[in-house]
Amino acid sequence: MRRLGILTGGGDAPGLNAVIRAVVMTAYNEQRCEVVGIEDGYDGLVQAGRARVLTVDQVRGILTRGGTILGTANRGNPFARKVLRDGQEGIEDVSHLVMEGLQRLALDGLIVVGGDGTLRIAHELHQKFNLPVVGVPKTIDNDLGGTDVTFGFDTALQTATDAFDKLHTTAESHHRVIVLELMGRDAGFITLHSGVAGGADVILIPEIPFDLAVVCRKIEEREAFGYKYSIVAVSEGAHPKGGEQTFSRAGDAVYTPRLGGIGHQIGAVIERETGKETRVTVLGHVQRGGAPSPFDRWLATRYGAHAIRLAAAGEWDRMVALHGQQVTDVPLAEAIAVPKRVDPEGEPVRAARGLGIVFG
Repeated sequence: MRRLGILTGGGDAPGLNAVIRAVVMTAYNEQRCEVVGIEDGYDGLVQAGRARVLTVDQVRGILTRGGTILGTANRGNPFARKVLRDGQEGIEDVSHLVMEGLQRLALDGLIVVGGDGTLRIAHELHQKFNLPVVGVPKTIDNDLGGTDVTFGFDTALQTATDAFDKLHTTAESHHRVIVLELMGRDAGFITLHSGVAGGADVILIPEIPFDLAVVCRKIEEREAFGYKYSIVAVSEGAHPKGGEQTFSRAGDAVYTPRLGGIGHQIGAVIERETGKETRVTVLGHVQRGGAPSPFDRWLATRYGAHAIRLAAAGEWDRMVALHGQQVTDVPLAEAIAVPKRVDPEGEPVRAARGLGIVFG
């Protein structure tokens, strides 16, 4: 193995630069292999000239930086690219251009750092073209199968918990209900973990449909016991029993529908039904940004080093993973087969219920 590519796809997550750094340094120190950074996800392979050689000197100092020095494209699926023909918008499969880009850059293999969408594309490229690829699991949502945890989750959890800590003081001072809407799409890990760590009274996640009458009753009970404020943690993908998720933008053949707005809906109902002044905060992309936590730096570094060793051994179509305290690897097909979700009957939820937290 003489020349290896690396790209980062999907939404950014703290720790991406730590993976890039570990890949470059391990490739140089262990394998004497050159690493080429592909810019803006798969777009860098589809479009000529979107890549650059990464040296050890170029990755020094990026361990603590958020984002990705390579850029990302979370709408860059080469199997479904929007194109204009004769003024009409259509969908085109340009996946063959990925392989042409790989050959043009003389790459022996590719390390793909991403979530379920990016890694699913990597697996499909391997199946269709025998693309030599190794996956690295990245998502703040922690919803990727095959691994105990994805890097980026711990930092997002810390950011969300800090927000709860700050909102507690203003809620208590003004005797308000404060609703905090958090990311996670169809998985409630960020909301559940930060809600417990931040002392929320109500936690609403996609895996447990809620009843707002139960939520309002919890707030009124707290008021009766002398607690004049309440904190409600809401995942962006949460939905009422028998109801649908709330979207801020519709999707299509290329773009995934954008979740958002459930926090404001819930806040309006709480204020109307309880008479309590209610404020809503949407934490949004703050959860993606900033320096990675020490845990995410360490995990991302171990992932990057293991990915290089898999590539050097020719172990393609696999994803690095954390099982217990051990970094290992699993087939990509296994990792993307079943999305990871919060178990409504699992120990973390039971522990939260034991604290008196209501899930609606």
